[in-house]
Amino acid sequence: MKSAKSVVILLIAVAAVACGPGDNVTIEGQPLQVVATTTIVGDLLRTVGGEDIQVEVLMGPGVDPHLYKASAGDVRRMSSADAIFYSGLHLEGKMTDVMVGMNQRGVRTVAVAECIPEDRLIALQGFDGLHDPHVWFDVGLWSETVDCVTRALTELHPEGADAYAANAKEYLDELAELDLWVRRRAAELPSEQRVLVTAHDAFAYFGRAYGFEVRGLLGVSTASETGTADIQRLAEFIVEHEIPAVFVETSVPPRFVEALQEAVAAQGVAVEIGGSLYSDSLGNPGTPAGSYAGTVRANVETIVGALQGAGGAD
Repeated sequence: MKSAKSVVILLIAVAAVACGPGDNVTIEGQPLQVVATTTIVGDLLRTVGGEDIQVEVLMGPGVDPHLYKASAGDVRRMSSADAIFYSGLHLEGKMTDVMVGMNQRGVRTVAVAECIPEDRLIALQGFDGLHDPHVWFDVGLWSETVDCVTRALTELHPEGADAYAANAKEYLDELAELDLWVRRRAAELPSEQRVLVTAHDAFAYFGRAYGFEVRGLLGVSTASETGTADIQRLAEFIVEHEIPAVFVETSVPPRFVEALQEAVAAQGVAVEIGGSLYSDSLGNPGTPAGSYAGTVRANVETIVGALQGAGGAD
């Protein structure tokens, strides 16, 4: 009931703040004012848009988009933007209705992950018609969002079309090189060592693309619950397969993986916490993991290093 009431209040705020049913108008000579929900989407926008756009990101580093609730200030920022870009596929679960309200009031909304062909998405078992939203962990798949963003920005600001196209081409080349680098690093691990155990089930696309078996303690959404039986089953899997390390995530409390580590210890086996992975957000601005490419590299170095037995990086 509380959640439903919060959505109603935010939708009322949308109606109150939005000035009318028409599209927001961009002032000639002014950069586009766009809002991104997550740091990952924000990085994509800044890379393609360059100096022609100003990006405001609602969720900072380490914020969990599955559980995020838009504030009244967020609603005001979204209502006054030229467009809102979000990941989609229900990643921002509690904000979906707000996005619908914004669109109905004339604010352009773009769900970048929903530009990817459905046959390339991973279906969620038991949830008819829903797909895993964590598409950015497959670099090649995330590349498909670049054209989507380029088209949307061009439609919003045709004068910037040439710059957007040039930025997009350069970025696609960079992502192609990054994808090859991930494949080379992953190949340094024998196939039997490519088992990734994390706090929540966010790495299925990574596993499919780069040959890892992936197990998450929580479900695809961190709103999922886990119990003693779930922890015990995963602990038994770790012991049976002699997995040397498991991983916490920057946007998920570490207590879940720490409980798993204790359950493994209770069976007389030690499993290390191999490091902290960036799952639903990038690292802090100005750090190596502050960009999408930097985050991917940091994650892969942590995973490969820990599973090789060399110890992961925090």
